[in-house]
Amino acid sequence: MMTITRSEVLLKEARFYAFHGVMSQERKVGAEYTVSVTVGYDYAKAAESDTVDDTLNYAELYELVKAEMMQPSQLLEHVALRIGKAIFQKWTEAAYADIQLIKNNPPMGAACAGAGVNLHLTNDKTKQC
Repeated sequence: MMTITRSEVLLKEARFYAFHGVMSQERKVGAEYTVSVTVGYDYAKAAESDTVDDTLNYAELYELVKAEMMQPSQLLEHVALRIGKAIFQKWTEAAYADIQLIKNNPPMGAACAGAGVNLHLTNDKTKQC
């Protein structure tokens, strides 16, 4: 006998060209972004049934993230929160969401692979962590 104690659906390093930034030039020219999302989701039923309808479909997760990335914002924090809200609205049984949003080559005069935000959200409806 075994018990699944934790299950997650992942979207790792999805790449987008989007128009976020505080400076107006950033919102005109755009930049490359990388988004990773981990969603706490009980997919025990899907693991047994082998049916996509019993899980959080990662292709649908990608489309949700893509839709939020295409809406320009000044702050990455705002985009990350919108992604989290959209996840919990679509999949109300999701326990938590971890969202990492990185602007590749940020315009700040520093040599770095990227700069961005990490956001951990817990769905209060599930009372899980």
